[in-house]
Formats: sequence, structure tokens, C-alpha cells
Amino acid sequence: MPEQMTLDVAILIAATDAETVRSACIRAGYRVLGTLSIGGFTVQTANESPIDVLTMDEPWLIAALHQPNHDALGNPVLPRPALIMLKLHAGRTQDLADVQRMLAAKRESIRQQLACQNADLVEEFEALIQLADWEFGEQSSANA
Repeated sequence: MPEQMTLDVAILIAATDAETVRSACIRAGYRVLGTLSIGGFTVQTANESPIDVLTMDEPWLIAALHQPNHDALGNPVLPRPALIMLKLHAGRTQDLADVQRMLAAKRESIRQQLACQNADLVEEFEALIQLADWEFGEQSSANA
């Protein structure tokens, strides 16, 4: 998927670590701006952009946090199936559009992981596949 440049930064943590992270941010000079509707809070220092600290306790997410992929700079990032589940959970328009762009690769492995770990999202995932096929053309079974 092509990289998207945004001005915002998001950090994902287990919800059980929220108070520890919040306290650490405050000690480091950040102020808490408010809570996020999808779980978590936003912090900011005087001279920097805000940072969204997302929190969740889904078992699939905890597993993904312990086995991240790494970007070209070595920073930990969520594996694609976990990122899709996170974006489906958030359900915002931009998140759903992001999922549509990611659907072109590895559909079957994502579908299987959803079915095993978060079955209530499979129907929404299938609908987004259909929308992506209408918009971008159907993927061959070799790419599915």
C-alpha cells in the first residue's frame, strides 16, 4: 500500500498500560488534551504536534503488539491484519477507506485471521472487499 503522509502521530498501547503511559507523558512535559472516542487520549507539548495514544485490550491486538513488523527505519508497526482489524473497529470514514486500499493484498489470510480472532468483523470486511472490487476491479484468485 502506498505510504500516506499525515501530520498526526498515533501510538497504540494496551489499555492496561494507559495510566502508566499517561503519567510518563505528563512527567516528560506533555499535557493531556482530552480523550479519544475510540479509546485513549491525546497529549501535546508546547512546540510539537499532538500525539494520539490509542488504547485497546483485544486479544488479537495484544498479540500483535508483542510481534510487530518494522518499517524501513526499524520502528515497530502493526502487521497488516491487525491494522485492518483496528481500522474496522474504529469505523471512521478515513479508516474504512484505508481498509479498502489495503484489501488488494493478502485477502484470504486476513479473512481467516478475522474469522478466528474477531468473527463479528468478517461481514464488514466482506462488504469492503466488494466495494474495493467495484472501485478498483476484481482481484484474481492468485492475488486473493
